[in-house]
Formats: sequence, structure tokens, C-alpha cells
Amino acid sequence: MLPATSSRVASNTDLEINDRIRQETEARVSWYAGQPEAIEGRLAELDREWDIERTLEANGSILALTGLFLAATSSRKWLLLPTAVIGFCLQHALQGWCPPLPLFRRMGIRTQREIDEERFALKALRGDFEGLPRRDELRGAGEGTRQVLDRVRV
Repeated sequence: MLPATSSRVASNTDLEINDRIRQETEARVSWYAGQPEAIEGRLAELDREWDIERTLEANGSILALTGLFLAATSSRKWLLLPTAVIGFCLQHALQGWCPPLPLFRRMGIRTQREIDEERFALKALRGDFEGLPRRDELRGAGEGTRQVLDRVRV
């Protein structure tokens, strides 16, 4: 059985690392709760933050291209490098784990879900969700639904 996409990386990360990432996020949100004028800047930083998927994709691409370049200019044995990278990419896509994952997670690289948790906490602190229609007031894709989605998308 394949793990859920939203939790596959965290489930393949050491609990201490997950806890450290969570505690760092909580500390940042707590700090911004006392510095509301700085929330906008932090939200812009979160928009630029690379998540674990982007980091792994860039890392894998660099290694694969390096292997192809070396195979073309040096020895065909270098084709083993892009072959391994492709295998690791497939393993990560299916299981949520690959060899560089523990290193990147130790470096504090977060999943998109972890980044979004901080983003939505900051948006709630900023008051973005006040005054929105309640669930029982929403009926289909009307104005209320658009309001909710607009606040989430900003």
C-alpha cells in the first residue's frame, strides 16, 4: 500500500526531525503573533521557500545531467548515475523516501504541507479568515465559496 501524498515524507522522516521542524514553525508563528506588521514579509518569504519536492527535483536533475555529461565526455559507466537517480525519484514518488531525503530534512527543508501550515497560521493571525461565511451558510459555488477560496489563495 502506498502512503498518502500529504504525509509520505513526514512518515519517512525521523520523529526528532519532524518535531524540530514543528517546534521551529510554532516558534516563528508565536514570534509573528507579537509582530503583526512583519507578517506580510514572512508570507512573501514563504512564497519563495523551496519545499522538499522542489529540492529533490533540482538535486536529482543536477546529478542526472552531470552523469549524462560525464558519460558523453568521459566514460559510459557514468550512465549509472542518472540510472540511479531515476530509480531514487521513482522510489520517492511511490514511497516518499530516497537517499538524500534524511539529509535535506535534517537541514530543515520542509514539505509543502508544513510550509502551508505556517502560512495559514500567519493568515489567521493577520485576520484573513474573519467575517467569512460559516460552513452551514455555503451552498454550492456561490459568492460565499468564492470568498473563502479567495482568502485561502492570497
